[in-house]
Amino acid sequence: MFEIKPKKFKRILVGVDDAPDARAAFAYAVDKAKRDGSEIGIVSILETGHVSVYQILDKDYVHSSEDELRKRINEYVQAAIDYGVDPKKITAIVDQGERPAERICNHVIPAFQPDLLVVGSIGKWGNRKAVGSQASYMTRHAGTSVFVIRTTAVETYE
Repeated sequence: MFEIKPKKFKRILVGVDDAPDARAAFAYAVDKAKRDGSEIGIVSILETGHVSVYQILDKDYVHSSEDELRKRINEYVQAAIDYGVDPKKITAIVDQGERPAERICNHVIPAFQPDLLVVGSIGKWGNRKAVGSQASYMTRHAGTSVFVIRTTAVETYE
């Protein structure tokens, strides 16, 4: 027989957006951080790939979108605090780029240096049976342990 020792992580990074799987990933990461006493980074990427050239040149548009994203990420931070995570152990991270998975793997992970990345399986409109391209990319390129959360929830977006 052998002794079972659950792995404790010191620095957890969780990617968030408004997809059901990302919210489930957030819930898992926050609970794990609280149980392990871990630091947690909550990251969201402002996707510039879905922005027109005119919008990207409009500083007011970019600042407005980034401000909205920062407001949203602060809601996640507050939810983690309300759940019982030490506020001093929470880092809110807003980044921007065309490909969120690449930004997380190539910029956020090297800066935050997590030993666990938690992400949702798919985005808002993805196939519920497949792992999405963003999650798939991160499992291959994160350079750290990755936990991919899948839900059965389906939401429609207008």
